[in-house]
Amino acid sequence: MSPRLTTLDRQASLRAAETGCHNLSPFVKWAGGKRSILRDLLVYVPLRLTNYYEPFLGGGAVYVGICNRTTQFTAFLSDTNTELINSFSIIKERPDELISSLSILQREYYASSNKREYYYGKRSWQPRDAVESAARLIFLNKTCYNGLYRVNSKGQFNVPFGDHKRPLIANSETIRFLSDALQATNAQIRCVDYKDAVLSCGEGDFVYFDPPYHPTSNTSSFTNYTPNGFSQYDQRELAIIFSNLAKRGCHILLSNSDTPLIRELYRDFSLRTIQVSRPINSVASGRKGFKELIVFANSGSLQNAR
Repeated sequence: MSPRLTTLDRQASLRAAETGCHNLSPFVKWAGGKRSILRDLLVYVPLRLTNYYEPFLGGGAVYVGICNRTTQFTAFLSDTNTELINSFSIIKERPDELISSLSILQREYYASSNKREYYYGKRSWQPRDAVESAARLIFLNKTCYNGLYRVNSKGQFNVPFGDHKRPLIANSETIRFLSDALQATNAQIRCVDYKDAVLSCGEGDFVYFDPPYHPTSNTSSFTNYTPNGFSQYDQRELAIIFSNLAKRGCHILLSNSDTPLIRELYRDFSLRTIQVSRPINSVASGRKGFKELIVFANSGSLQNAR
C-alpha cells in the first residue's frame, strides 16, 4: 500500500488549493524550464484569471508559479510530448498509484550495485500501463544527465546516465500538492499541437507561449523534446497566431531567445530583454549571459498585474 497524507495534512493541502498552493514546485526538471525567470514572467500575469492556456507546457513552472498565488481559474494545459502529458494526467487522477510505483524504482535504484546498468535497463524498459509510463519518465528525469529530456527521430529517449547517488525519485509531497492544484483548477490536460490548443481562446483569456527557442547560433539549438523539432517556419507561424489572439482580446505572454528574427516577428508588441543562466549547458561558462526576450500583448489591460 502506498504512503498517504494524514487526514489533517490532506485538509490543509485542500485549503491551500482554495486560494493558492504555496508549497508547489515542478515535478520534473525540464530543458528551458522557467524557474529562473519566473518572477520576470509573473509580472505580466493578472492576479485574477478566468481561463489560463499553456500550450507548450514542459515542466509547467509558470503554471505552478501562478498556482502558488491562486487556483481560482480554469487551466488548459497541453504539449505534444505524449509521455509528459500522460504524466500530468496521472498526477492529477492517480497520484497514490504513481507514488507507489516511484517508491519501488527509488528503492531498487538505491540498492543497485551498478546504477548505470539499472538506469539503462529502465531507459529501454517498455511500461505496461499509463502509471508505469509516468513513473519511467520521472525516474529517467531524476537520474539522467543534467535533467534533460531529449528524444531521437524515432521518439526514443536517448539521454545518457547522470551518475546521481541518491536522487529523490519518489517526491510524494510535490506530486500530491500538484495533484491538488490540477484538480482545483479543473485542469484540462491534452496532447495536442499548440494551434489546436488555443482555438477556443476568447477575450480576456490569458495565454502563455514557451515554444522551443530560436537558436542563437548554428550549434545552440535544443528543440528535440519531440521528434519533429521547431523550425524557423514554425516560429513565423506562431507569431501569426500570437497576433490573431491579440486581435481577439486575449492577454498573451511569450518567451523566446533574443535574436533578430524573434524581434522582427514581434516588433509590433511590447518587448523586454532579460539576462538568464542556462543550467542545462554542460559547460559552466556557457550557462551565463544568455539573453531571453519576453513579449507581451494587451499589457495596458493588465490592471491587476504586479
